[in-house]
Amino acid sequence: MQLDKRAQTLLKALVERYIADGQPVGSRALSKISGLDLSPATIRNIMSDLEEMGYVASPHTSAGRIPTPRGYRIFVDTLLTVQSIDEHSVDSQSRMRLQAPQQQKTIANAAQMLSSLSQFAGVVLSPRRESVFQQIEFLRLSEKRILLVIVDPRGDVQNRLLLTDVDYTPAQLIQSANFINQNYGGLSFDQVRARVTGELRQLRDDMGRLMQAAVEAGSEAMADQSDDMIISGERNLLSVSDLSSNMSSLRQMFDMFEQKTGLMQLLDVSCKATGVQIFIGGESSLVPMDEMSVVTAPYEVNGRIVGTLGVIGPTRMAYERVIPIVDITAKLLSNALSHG
Repeated sequence: MQLDKRAQTLLKALVERYIADGQPVGSRALSKISGLDLSPATIRNIMSDLEEMGYVASPHTSAGRIPTPRGYRIFVDTLLTVQSIDEHSVDSQSRMRLQAPQQQKTIANAAQMLSSLSQFAGVVLSPRRESVFQQIEFLRLSEKRILLVIVDPRGDVQNRLLLTDVDYTPAQLIQSANFINQNYGGLSFDQVRARVTGELRQLRDDMGRLMQAAVEAGSEAMADQSDDMIISGERNLLSVSDLSSNMSSLRQMFDMFEQKTGLMQLLDVSCKATGVQIFIGGESSLVPMDEMSVVTAPYEVNGRIVGTLGVIGPTRMAYERVIPIVDITAKLLSNALSHG
């Protein structure tokens, strides 16, 4: 059902007042802050309609009303006036922190910047590294135990232990490594897996099995070093009463930070979208707590989306302030990583 202008104005006023002071908002207060020339009875009727539609709720202890997750959603999607912010209004010290010499340090600084600007928790999902290898090497450790050495294009080295059914000779290991490097060097292990099935059948069974084992182990090794997530400012959330009001909420919140799986999934989803996304607790199953919201935006390197960043805070946050913070940090990080 479409809200008329009066209902929109009252809902916007109610959400803004509730975000500001955390107290249920009554009809009398709404008549003062909304700027509408309406009788208290008319306001009560409109609020009753909004409650029936699921946009506001009445706590048992009060005559006032508070927004529901659905009310927050229509507020952020259609009623919100976002504060204007641009790159130059972010202080030069914050911008300088994103000019770190190492990519991982730049990303960690972005998480800190989100946290300090929002006063909540900042989170950044690091760029996924492509599982491309430059070359591999097999080293015989003992009978049926081989060390797989993987070198990526940047010169980083990963090691994996292979347990084999066959005792390969050093000459066989060199031959197998040479075959993989000459034919597949510069590809990802996933690409190699797609190609080798048919090609390896032409090789002797023992050699084919060794190479398939190397592809599987290499793919796992590369996957292990991706999807790093950096969180900064979790302690800020301890001072937010909505999130830390009881032990159950606290436990839920720190379980989320410790396990990271749900957050990773949420950030992964927003990586596939464009612009700022808002996930509201109680509405999005990706947010583990009803009282929590996550505001995210993807960031790029040379025009390609590689990761996501965001702010984790209470549902009762000043979205008009947090949204531009997330947006501008994503732009600044994209710029720093593209020209780093």
